[in-house]
Amino acid sequence: MLELYQFELSQYSEKVRLILDYKGLEYRKIEVTPGIGQVELFRLTGQRQVPVLKDGNRYIADSTEIAQYLEIHYPQRPLIPKDSKQRGLCLLIEEWADESIGIKGRKALFSAISQNQYFRKSLLPTATPDVLKTLVEGVPNDFLKLLGFGVGYTPDVVRSAIADLKQDLEALTLLLADSPYLVGDEPTLADLAVAGLSILLKFPTASYLDIPPTLQGKGVPGLADNPVYEPFFAWRDRLYAQFRKPLIPTSNFGTSPTSINIE
Repeated sequence: MLELYQFELSQYSEKVRLILDYKGLEYRKIEVTPGIGQVELFRLTGQRQVPVLKDGNRYIADSTEIAQYLEIHYPQRPLIPKDSKQRGLCLLIEEWADESIGIKGRKALFSAISQNQYFRKSLLPTATPDVLKTLVEGVPNDFLKLLGFGVGYTPDVVRSAIADLKQDLEALTLLLADSPYLVGDEPTLADLAVAGLSILLKFPTASYLDIPPTLQGKGVPGLADNPVYEPFFAWRDRLYAQFRKPLIPTSNFGTSPTSINIE
């Protein structure tokens, strides 16, 4: 079985999960603990970042490389059009989504969790002890802003990212106004990339991610709750309902991935 080394709330991991589900492929999720788990991942693969897909004895890193690999080795339900113009547009949108929605979405989410104590507590992994959740909830907003400066997420950078995302969402809404998909009449890699990478802006309205049910349909203020972008998120959720496999309910929020073991 295919194995996906991932972070549950990584939008690039979600992009790959959506592609795997679209192609109808069975896979096992392996959650990589930030920090020490990434050391083990590097030992196995030479790669610290997720997602990484394992197929037999082969490891494939980077969501775009994984998509290309799956297209070649698992050609059922093709992702990339054969028509040259549609193919070029599909690849262009996928690359744009990685660099725009993917990167700027992190900055927008950081802004949201730095301003909302409940939001950041709720985004912790399911297995996080309650005492740690309480500590995280109580972290002062000013401290998080200081932390943001340390990783380059200054207020100006975050504001610029959110402004760009508003333009991106407006453009996507316009492109989808009279079309079922971004490229042609069938889903392509462009659609799955844009849809999967958008989860940090607004979480899907059903149980596809291991998050509390109260966070479903919630997201970054000014983006997730803006009626102008509602047609885009409605399109995204329809795509999910059609192709993404929902989590199997457990006693927690959803299906917890296997954690990577440190030997």
